Amino acid sequence: MSRFLLVVPPLTGHINPLVAVAAELTARGHEVEWCGYADRIRDAAGSAAVIHECVLPGTGELTRPPTLTGPAAFRFLWDDFFIPLAEAMAPAVASAVRTFRPDAVVTDQHAVAGALVCERLGVPYFTSASTSAELVDPLADLPKVAAWLTGRLNALREAIGDPAATHDPRFSPYGVLAFTSRELVGDMAAPDAERVHLVGPAMAERPEVPDFPWEALDPSRELVLVSLGTANADAGTRFLREAAGALDLLADRVQGVVVDPGGRLTDPPPGILVRPYVPQLELLGRARAVVGHGGHNTVCEALWHGLPLVLAPIRDDQPIVARQVAAAGAGIRVRFGRVDAPKLAEALRTVLDDTGGHRTAAAAIGRSLRVAGGRRAAADHLEQLVTAHPVASAGR
Repeated sequence: MSRFLLVVPPLTGHINPLVAVAAELTARGHEVEWCGYADRIRDAAGSAAVIHECVLPGTGELTRPPTLTGPAAFRFLWDDFFIPLAEAMAPAVASAVRTFRPDAVVTDQHAVAGALVCERLGVPYFTSASTSAELVDPLADLPKVAAWLTGRLNALREAIGDPAATHDPRFSPYGVLAFTSRELVGDMAAPDAERVHLVGPAMAERPEVPDFPWEALDPSRELVLVSLGTANADAGTRFLREAAGALDLLADRVQGVVVDPGGRLTDPPPGILVRPYVPQLELLGRARAVVGHGGHNTVCEALWHGLPLVLAPIRDDQPIVARQVAAAGAGIRVRFGRVDAPKLAEALRTVLDDTGGHRTAAAAIGRSLRVAGGRRAAADHLEQLVTAHPVASAGR
């Protein structure tokens, strides 16, 4: 059997897909260990996870000014979070490789230390792409920003990687696990397409939310889940209020569950459940539609269940994911900063009634995501990697 090291940033949406892959690898008899921020990994993977702790810059949390969007948000994300994160993680990643001696590493696309340390130490690795956004070159129309990022990654490689390497460290030359499907990505070409494996979402059981009031769900109304993910509480106050207003306008037919980890929705209309955390996969199994920001994991999990979406992207990969959903016909995109309760209610009516065929399209994409293989397909590719590229003892 083989040993796999998983390298992740302290972002729940980036960890969750690999939790499922880790469970599949373990079930097949392989050894799996993690490298990253221990508390965040244990929250997702459980207390039994074996973790090589990283010292992270600052608090290890991603916080940004609420109004920061577009190229400025992209630069901030790399300059103030991902680059310092790579510099801080590199020593722990190198130590984990030397002590655990993995046959292969799976490193998140944005935990760049994993890629750079592996290339320096000669260990084969796969990239875990938890979002499809960078598969379609989001900087194609922003050449100056693209050149800036290339320069920053080159400097990082000089410091912690192999200066002789020339490939983009966000895309492993050995292969990329992308947790999506061609039906969702569309026809836009992926970089190194022959090495990008579209495996669909990797689903796994998640820690229970013991205080969720299941008895409060009304089976006579259609359930709508509203979520802006775990990293957007700073920007979401106005939108959550408008979403609550939209749900109230549809209260005769809709019951809303709003995820509000930041506690911003202090006075919701009656009949709307507002919780800091929810058992998302279980709720999606009961829901009829999802309102969100275009976070890739939630989008794919909703589509896996055949649910249409109303998406209000904020920044980062979200506009691209929302555009993919709208282009595939599986949802409606609205303006995060401008949409109001009546317009959100109108969009929800449209997807709930399937007047634009959104539910039909969502069901079709859901089928494509399920047949892509998910955790099993990802584990298959990793086993093939180990067979094709055995690691020399000296390399570890």
